[in-house]
Amino acid sequence: MQINDLLSLEDLKEIEQRSFDSPQFIFKHSTRCIISSMALNRVKKSEVPLDFWLLDLLSYREISNRITEQYQVVHQSPQVLVIKSGKAVAFASHENIDAEFLISNV
Repeated sequence: MQINDLLSLEDLKEIEQRSFDSPQFIFKHSTRCIISSMALNRVKKSEVPLDFWLLDLLSYREISNRITEQYQVVHQSPQVLVIKSGKAVAFASHENIDAEFLISNV
């Protein structure tokens, strides 16, 4: 799995555009949270080929807020959103973030 850093609102626009060709996964990660780190490690161990974007919530709060507004998904951390055809079609948080969730949404 390739992990892309979500660093700007332009990246968020790219995610939306790409979502019309293939599902895009956004991982909202708190670098201060052990649960978030454990969820990220579970995801990294999966060998699912997908477009995966990592958002550091502490450094890029504005982008996190935009995601909440744009996709109408209540913010949680950690959280994975699945974007298809410009819409959030699934999301998981905390212990529900795992390879099975990713595979079921590819």
